[in-house]
Amino acid sequence: MTSEAPWLRVIGIGEDGLDGLTPTARALVDSAEVLIGGARHLAMVPDDRRERHEWPSPLSTLVEAILTMRGRPVAVLATGDPMQFGIGATLAKHLPANEMAIHPGPSAFSLVAARLAWPLSEVRTLTLHGRPLALLAAALQPGLKLMLLSDSRETPGQVAAYLSGAGFGASTMSVFEHMGGDAERRLDGTASDWPHQSGANFNTIAVALCQPNRPVALGTTPGLDDDLYESDGQLTKREVRAATLSALRPGPGQLLWDVGAGSGSVAIEWMRTDPLAKAVAIESSPERIETIRLNADALGVPFLRIVEGRAPEALDGLETPDAIFIGGGITGDGVLDSCWSALKPGGKLVANVVTLEGEAVLFAAQARLGGQLSRIAVSRAEPVGPYQGWRPLMSVTQWAVTKPAADKDGIAA
Repeated sequence: MTSEAPWLRVIGIGEDGLDGLTPTARALVDSAEVLIGGARHLAMVPDDRRERHEWPSPLSTLVEAILTMRGRPVAVLATGDPMQFGIGATLAKHLPANEMAIHPGPSAFSLVAARLAWPLSEVRTLTLHGRPLALLAAALQPGLKLMLLSDSRETPGQVAAYLSGAGFGASTMSVFEHMGGDAERRLDGTASDWPHQSGANFNTIAVALCQPNRPVALGTTPGLDDDLYESDGQLTKREVRAATLSALRPGPGQLLWDVGAGSGSVAIEWMRTDPLAKAVAIESSPERIETIRLNADALGVPFLRIVEGRAPEALDGLETPDAIFIGGGITGDGVLDSCWSALKPGGKLVANVVTLEGEAVLFAAQARLGGQLSRIAVSRAEPVGPYQGWRPLMSVTQWAVTKPAADKDGIAA
């Protein structure tokens, strides 16, 4: 090891302990002045009177403590691959790459894939460690394979109950405990009849989702059925919602502001398009805020951020968005101008209105800023006595515009 070696070493360690490390990783552990890890990790290193710290709770305090050690040789011991939902990913948000040496071990997902012969490229991976089961709702697609990092020994039973309640009770489940060690164990069963009592805290779950026992109208394509949402009537209808998301063009890692969110449907379906998509729902009604929370949990995006307040005041301090949807309140003083000012160069702004007053705002904005005006008119077939007839929904006027990219001097082109 040279003097230029990074001071912070993040080492993935498996059930086989130090013997499973590469010579380089082992040397980094041996030469560290400070060892940090869980009690299980630290017990794998013989007591040699070096400074040791167990992971604290909350974990954010660990980052603060590590930063105070900058310049000292510090080894952080983690399970498997620390960059896969692990401490390495957290530290990478606070330290430049050239200050860290990261040596991953086989991840839990890789080990499960090897035991089941499941190509990882065909598997959806999630972590439930410290996260709500509601995340599963966005992944429930017939035939999909899931791998889940557990939060505790109770997680397999909770997942089985969740799947059964969602109509996926015939799904097969395999739970792997202590993979790669002498205590490795595999448990198999189906979600509706999960036969096993609580096992080891350290476990990983594999699920092969079945065809559900009732129709499931979910998917990642925007335009979920209206009846999947709780609503007081303030809901962007399915056909208009699909057209709105198409105009917004969500992408991985991009952030949406849903201004005047109502039931939260646009923000929710933005986040459902990709696991990395983010959204903020801004809504002034406390009752609707609770409805947004219920809808977000039911549809698998429990990390939707909800801000109570009225635009433009409620927009202050929010992270700069890649896209903005204005579904309500566009006639309020300063709402449109504040949104346009906050939007990233190259970002999309879409606004829907159903009133003449709202249309007047959009017409003036289009004349000033450009963009495309559209009228969306939808009719649905409904019974008319013994027959069927077309019943029109309220027409929606939509304005979609892309903010010009800034030139090298930061001036809009």
